[in-house]
Amino acid sequence: MIPLFVLGHFSHHIMTAITVPLIPFIRSSFSLDYAQSGLVVSAFSLSYGIAQLPAGWLADRIEPRKLMTISISGVALVGIMVGLSQSYVMMILFLILMGLLAGGYHPSAPPLIMAAVKKEKLGRALGFHNIGGSASNSVTPLVAVAAASALGWHNAYIALAIPMVLFGILFYILLGRLTVRDKTNAGHGQNMENQTPDRPGQMRSLVIFLILSTFTSAFIHTINSFIPLLMVDHFGASKEIAAGALTLMYSAGLWANPLGGYLADRMGSIRVILGVCFIAGPTIFFIPVLPYGWGLGALFIILGFIVFARMSASEAYIVRRAPIGKRSTILGIYFFSSHEGGAIITPVVGYMIDHFGFSTAFGLAGGAVLLMTLICSFWLWKEGKQRDY
Repeated sequence: MIPLFVLGHFSHHIMTAITVPLIPFIRSSFSLDYAQSGLVVSAFSLSYGIAQLPAGWLADRIEPRKLMTISISGVALVGIMVGLSQSYVMMILFLILMGLLAGGYHPSAPPLIMAAVKKEKLGRALGFHNIGGSASNSVTPLVAVAAASALGWHNAYIALAIPMVLFGILFYILLGRLTVRDKTNAGHGQNMENQTPDRPGQMRSLVIFLILSTFTSAFIHTINSFIPLLMVDHFGASKEIAAGALTLMYSAGLWANPLGGYLADRMGSIRVILGVCFIAGPTIFFIPVLPYGWGLGALFIILGFIVFARMSASEAYIVRRAPIGKRSTILGIYFFSSHEGGAIITPVVGYMIDHFGFSTAFGLAGGAVLLMTLICSFWLWKEGKQRDY
């Protein structure tokens, strides 16, 4: 069933990945400044993050595939509405609605994947699942910009949304068999082996882990949102090259996702998270500092590794540690914190870019990530010497 989840993840991220590469087109269409451009991204991210909480709670109580299907087909229908919007305010409202409908996928998928694999291979399974999102994030910017250049950004939304509606319906049908099996296994207690006995300080470690992972995710999400504008305005690249920078970064997920999951299975998620978070701060700092060229491209690949290795290791840690009846709820809190943090920070960073420039804004963001990693490492390092299961 893992290939089906990969396809589902790919489809889910088509609409979530289209807005950032189209920001230069949207900005030109509505004559936006950096703060307003940041709000376009935050409109989706803020509602997307809020939706994770109720979606995670619901996924522990109702059939998860319903939420996952809404997060594919429902989001695509709203994507068509975004394409039909004729004003900045109307577009913002539809992006908010899109985020609310999209929130059910990520809290629902990892527990279903855990029901299908052995616990010691969970990280690798989640890593392969995340390849779908990475592939979508890699391909969508290029396809979206090509469609926007030929047809306009409105039609780009519509063209990519229509196939997604149809796949969401097919996904719901194919996923039915695994959902039934998951309920049967849970009812007979066959997943009890996936529960980890409580240990002293376990909840404290989980909370600190969530803080570090979501804090880093929020800042990287913010930086990613401004990469197209950084490439166009700071480095003088074309809009197509700006989209290619995103593709270069997201293409790292094709190997970083399974690598992060594999390392989490072998070394433990905490070691993986501390490693990538210590790399994240300096990487963010140097992005606007390096000259335009191969070095900048290497930084985008490193940033992609940080994004996706962190993602697979984090999901594996949470699903292994959370109680069986609260996994989706805690995953909802995790994704809520990541997206809400990014949604809040993005306009702030946009304001800083307007007034102080890219170098200062990115430098402060990188410093914040490095400082948080240092603080959290004091509590996590001792536990990081052990495996997570």
